[in-house]
Amino acid sequence: MELWEAIALGVVQGLTEFLPISSTAHLLFVRQAMGHAHPEDAFTTVIQLGTLVAVFIYFRSDIAKLIRAVLNDARTMRFASSPESRLAWLIVLGTVPVVIVGLLLKKWLKANFYDLPSMAIMAIVFALLMLAAELWAQLRRAKPNSPEIVERDITWKEALWVGAWQALALFPGASRSGTTITGGLFAGMSRATAARFSFLLSLPSVFAAGMKELYDEYKVWKNPIPGAPKSLFASSDETVALLVGTIVSGIVGYFAIAWLMHFLKRYSLYAFVGYRILLGIGILMYLAIR
Repeated sequence: MELWEAIALGVVQGLTEFLPISSTAHLLFVRQAMGHAHPEDAFTTVIQLGTLVAVFIYFRSDIAKLIRAVLNDARTMRFASSPESRLAWLIVLGTVPVVIVGLLLKKWLKANFYDLPSMAIMAIVFALLMLAAELWAQLRRAKPNSPEIVERDITWKEALWVGAWQALALFPGASRSGTTITGGLFAGMSRATAARFSFLLSLPSVFAAGMKELYDEYKVWKNPIPGAPKSLFASSDETVALLVGTIVSGIVGYFAIAWLMHFLKRYSLYAFVGYRILLGIGILMYLAIR
């Protein structure tokens, strides 16, 4: 992979990981357009670690409070003894569905849905679900005595519900941030609360997925499989490209988080709904005429 390609893919990953428009669909499409022989390889997953760092940096004070709260729980032998530790345990609980589904179905999903036609369809399907969630949220706000759920009001039910929507993001093209924000709106959360919980909920799953791919690449590097794609560590050029793409994705991702958090405090998700539908139709048209 050329260095400019790694930079371009890092920009794409950084922008699309947090905007609810599917980073996987964009990366696969761009990589196919670049002529990559294996656009579905681990590069697409590993550079998510850069955007993971962006979440850590943007929410650094909040994450530090969550860690201190959990350590205090362990020291005092008390469970969920503060709002911060309660939120931390809710994040752990919300991660359970994606872990279970990932262990059971990840290989099957990747074998059957990791292609542009499937991603285009998923982009449209989950755009329509996002539209339904936005309309549902508007109806709730119009009703008297129906306050939106803010972070301190999240219970184990909302955490599991949003976690189940995060598991749906294993369908390539669904968008992890898109599915979790959609689930949050259906649960009655405000847009800003849904987005914030979505980003914090991403930490365990994105970290685990990225580290697993790194470990798998290391095993392939140490024990190459004849006929299989080469490891990302097979040459210094590939390793440098991976590192550059990851760093660029982190930098761009930080600004994408900041922009989206500001945007969702003032505007609806309709623009993203329209973009996802156009994206899906555009990919299908591209496949039809190429």
